[in-house]
Amino acid sequence: MPQTLKDRRIIITGGASGMGESLVRAFPGLGAEVVSLDVSEREGQEIAEASNARFVRCDVAEQSSVEAAIAQAVDTLGGLDVLIHAAGIAPGGAAEEISLETWNRVMSINATGTFLTNQAAFRYLKGDGGQIINFASAAGVQGLKNKAAYSASKGAVVAWTRTAAQEWAKYNITVNAMAPAIWTPMYDKTRASMTAEQLAAHDAYMATAVPLGGKLGDVEKDFVPVLAFFSGTGARFMTGQVFPVDGGTLMMR
Repeated sequence: MPQTLKDRRIIITGGASGMGESLVRAFPGLGAEVVSLDVSEREGQEIAEASNARFVRCDVAEQSSVEAAIAQAVDTLGGLDVLIHAAGIAPGGAAEEISLETWNRVMSINATGTFLTNQAAFRYLKGDGGQIINFASAAGVQGLKNKAAYSASKGAVVAWTRTAAQEWAKYNITVNAMAPAIWTPMYDKTRASMTAEQLAAHDAYMATAVPLGGKLGDVEKDFVPVLAFFSGTGARFMTGQVFPVDGGTLMMR
């Protein structure tokens, strides 16, 4: 039957760009009540208004900002059923050249941001249960060259998700993580920065690295329906898992 999120109260972080933006744009049309959180206020507000969602500015690396934003969002929604924590950054660089400043910034947004948003949401979910969906990555499971800080931060997300899932199950809260490989505007920018030779080599690699289709997935066809399922009541008996949405690249076991 068609996927529906009727009356589901959902907070989405990172709603001003990328995959978070795609969910903010899609979920109200599936019946959900959505509040988008992002540090980019102008873009976030415009996207929310165009999507019949609402927006609250939030810096996921700052505890006071997270707690205030989650509280405001829950008040706006009249409760909370689902937190989707999609906010994150992915700067590159050789492992030996990563500065402490970059390391700390990546960890504060990706790892600490997961910790802070999950804890804040927990306070509102523990009474009646609900779902938390974090964003991991294949990089956090098997590593990724020239993305050591990002990989480390996503490894932390994986470990946190599996641990919180065990601890919060008694409150009927599920905690899972997505590991997506999806084509976004950020990926377009990455491709645009490559030389013709680099792009050809990259596409040749992707053709073998992604068994299903040989390239990153489509955000509307391959990503949004999966997240809609995990945000609905049908996913209530799944927790502590990392679910790749990547055409078979990671093949978790």
